[in-house]
Amino acid sequence: MAVELRDDSDNGSDLSRSGSPSPSSPTPSLSNTTSNDGEGIVDHSTFNQLLDLDMEDDDEFSRTLVHNYFEQAQRAFGDMDAAMSASDLLGLSRLGHFLKGSSAQLGLLKVKASCEKLQYYGQGMDAAGQHSSISNEEAENQIRILLIQMRREYDEAETYLKVLYGEQQLEQ
Repeated sequence: MAVELRDDSDNGSDLSRSGSPSPSSPTPSLSNTTSNDGEGIVDHSTFNQLLDLDMEDDDEFSRTLVHNYFEQAQRAFGDMDAAMSASDLLGLSRLGHFLKGSSAQLGLLKVKASCEKLQYYGQGMDAAGQHSSISNEEAENQIRILLIQMRREYDEAETYLKVLYGEQQLEQ
């Protein structure tokens, strides 16, 4: 199955990629997935560097990295819930830093940005990383809101990537 990544910021140049055939899945165009044309979900130049590491007719390398990310993210979200229950702000900061790095490697822009905010809030800073020294109570309130947002962004990115690999059909 050919999957076409279209990066509209790159004047519409096609960034084609071959994947495993899936008879039940149409050939998706990621420009039709969630969040309109995928803008803001994935940095196509970063993700295409990952795709370039695949063999010509085999996407197993990138697919494995993406699935490992899914597993890491799910564990991280569980750990974040536990840290939130324990009011462990530094633990939340560390988890945000960890997931930020994994998200950045795949070019997952929204998830990365939210993880960075989590990292800052956990250190008692504001969302921009300024040492405004917000209270622990304010940090916890901001983190509660942010965790809901992060899960939505993660779900959006996961759907986007599963469509890319032909593991999920586009919802019309």
